[in-house]
Amino acid sequence: MLTHTLGYPRIGSNRELKKKLESYWRGEAGADDLALTAKKLRAQHWEDQKQAGVDILPVGDFSYYDHMLDNSFRFGVIPERYNIAGRSAVLDDYFRMARGEAGENGVAAMEMTKWFDTNYHYLVPEFSKDQEFILADESLLQQLGEAVELGHRAKAVLPGPLTFLLLGKCANEEFDRLDLLERLLPVYVELIEKLSGKCTWIQFDEPVLALDLDDKVRRLFAPVYRTLKEAAADTKVMVASYFGGLGENLEAAAYLPVDALHVDLVRGGTDLEQLLTKLDSRLMLSLGVVDGRNIWRADLDSAVASVKTAVTVLGDERVLVAPSCSLLHVPFDLELETKLDSEIKSWMAFARQKCAEIRLVADAASGRCVQEKLTRNRSILKSRKNSIRVNNAQVLARLAALKDEDYKRDSLYPQRVEAQRELGFPLLPTTTIGSFPQTPEVRSTRSGFKNGRIQKADYENFMRGYIEDCIRRQEEIGLDVLVHGEPERNDMVEYFGENFDGYCFTSNGWVQSYGSRCVKPPVIFGDVSRPGPITVDWINYAQSLSGREVKGMLTGPVTILCWSFVRDDQPRSETCRQIALAVRDEVADLEQSGVRVIQIDEPALREGLPLRKSEQAEYLKWACECFRLSASCVADSTQIHTHMCYCEFDEIMDSIAALDADVISIEASRSRMELLGSFRQFSYPNEVGPGVYDIHSPAIPAADDMVRLLEKALEVIPAQRLWVNPDCGLKTRKWDEVVPALENMVNAAEKVRRKIK
Repeated sequence: MLTHTLGYPRIGSNRELKKKLESYWRGEAGADDLALTAKKLRAQHWEDQKQAGVDILPVGDFSYYDHMLDNSFRFGVIPERYNIAGRSAVLDDYFRMARGEAGENGVAAMEMTKWFDTNYHYLVPEFSKDQEFILADESLLQQLGEAVELGHRAKAVLPGPLTFLLLGKCANEEFDRLDLLERLLPVYVELIEKLSGKCTWIQFDEPVLALDLDDKVRRLFAPVYRTLKEAAADTKVMVASYFGGLGENLEAAAYLPVDALHVDLVRGGTDLEQLLTKLDSRLMLSLGVVDGRNIWRADLDSAVASVKTAVTVLGDERVLVAPSCSLLHVPFDLELETKLDSEIKSWMAFARQKCAEIRLVADAASGRCVQEKLTRNRSILKSRKNSIRVNNAQVLARLAALKDEDYKRDSLYPQRVEAQRELGFPLLPTTTIGSFPQTPEVRSTRSGFKNGRIQKADYENFMRGYIEDCIRRQEEIGLDVLVHGEPERNDMVEYFGENFDGYCFTSNGWVQSYGSRCVKPPVIFGDVSRPGPITVDWINYAQSLSGREVKGMLTGPVTILCWSFVRDDQPRSETCRQIALAVRDEVADLEQSGVRVIQIDEPALREGLPLRKSEQAEYLKWACECFRLSASCVADSTQIHTHMCYCEFDEIMDSIAALDADVISIEASRSRMELLGSFRQFSYPNEVGPGVYDIHSPAIPAADDMVRLLEKALEVIPAQRLWVNPDCGLKTRKWDEVVPALENMVNAAEKVRRKIK
């Protein structure tokens, strides 16, 4: 029985890709050096999977930045502003699309948004109505050559044409992007004809099959894939769906004119029974039975049972075993975790271990003797379920005692805003989202304290010095509401997890968020609580340095949940309420200490939304309740902010309003304020800070450009309810970028104030 993976982590076991990319962007490494690092990583990743027992290895899952950006670049979907007319695009054009470019001839980066309901971000393809497609990049062929030369059984991997179009955006005027299929398909065919014969399989990722699709879209799958299969000739074609069940798309998927269909049985486990009755007799079925998005060991008995059920109907030769989705979303190798608690570590599996799990499932379902390994798996799962480290009776009792009033502020927004006038903010108040540049000195000091090289007193003195510098810089720039800069925080979720019970932490559990940006999600293994104050001393110190208000900066319960690896032995809503109570305790302590503006960031609220509309209302209900539970313990005069980014707001505006935050700041500059259309249609009642500065690009926006964005915002949001801020936190930027950009932002706000007056 064959095994395969849909993709593998790109960044390397020691984040080699991240380091080399950033070296290249700084001009310290050349293109050849970067290419060599990439080639070595691909070879190592293929070998790791092969050694773990994977038969068919993915090629094309590797990317310098993002696989959807790769597809745009591959097919010549390069917006006009990058000015490549009349010449071939090169690597630096690719990075300009991803990151933008600073300077006199600066250009904005492409829009970035969440990849379905994951914490990975993709670059949104921009299509024009007269879009032409060409085969502009053949690096996939080069990578296939590398794999074949190394003796691997290779499978080319790329986004399918329907997902590519549906997840894109219209560049200038609105039109049906599916009208472009007629022009796009011939270029896909051209590529497939070149791939055919050079690999055993071609995998087209069509995760849109996990979405609610209309009949028009469903009807397109068969003719599109008939065309692509004909071009592939004897090379087998697989269509991969993941991140959810097929739902009403099941019949369209079951009769696809290709060689194999991959399905996610971790999130769509109920699909198997129907598929076995409806699957076309020519189709092989790839079963995603190992969770590609979480770090817990698989229940191998359950996985083997699913595979055996399929084998009984289809036979061994028509069943493949795989993870549910690409392993991009989990860390590299559990064996690198030398400091992790041994009991908790035994409950986990990272990418390399998951490859071994799918091999074990395939062997067990094929009747091979692996009983000892299955017995060990059962024992580990049982020990986790019964561990006293997982269960906390006090947390459960506190949840059971919650009342309706715990989820509500004392008064509605119109009454609260009157109480908050005493804060004395001007029209169009300026602020930032929270973090300031994490310099090498900040990172090394934090790391030195963590590993014992730096004493606590020296660490605290350094951090106070950095905070003082942040406060002084903000005052000189002229910001109205200040932040302390968050130098003590390595990550907005990990930092809080380190101070909560029920969490543990990895040393090398990095996953890619976007480009070179990697995060190390904390792990929720048990009931969550807060032993004591976390941020109060730092915020109070910052406030003591200024007569202006300094925001208390917290991460919200939904984001902490979504950006952690979450225990899978209870409903996510239950875990989220536990986190909300922990955050609530911190909010109460901040207010009691005199902090009058508290920001509770929820950038992941939209990200956690289930893909199927039928499941969304329940999620939004408990997610909003959890935010309100965390924030509703304060007086009317205390101003609660929240922040969101990388998402479309249209379908959740009711829920954003239901959060009942006094101020919401949102990412909006990349879309040129397009996102505010949702706020106009909904008549959002509270205050809004649409981002006017794209912090993901090194480009320094001009004041006049930000004036234009603010004027667009004023068409939707009254001046009395409009804030001025960047898109997101500034930790990834440099001071020589941040200071002039914020000076321009304050200048822009003052220009608009004068126009209003």
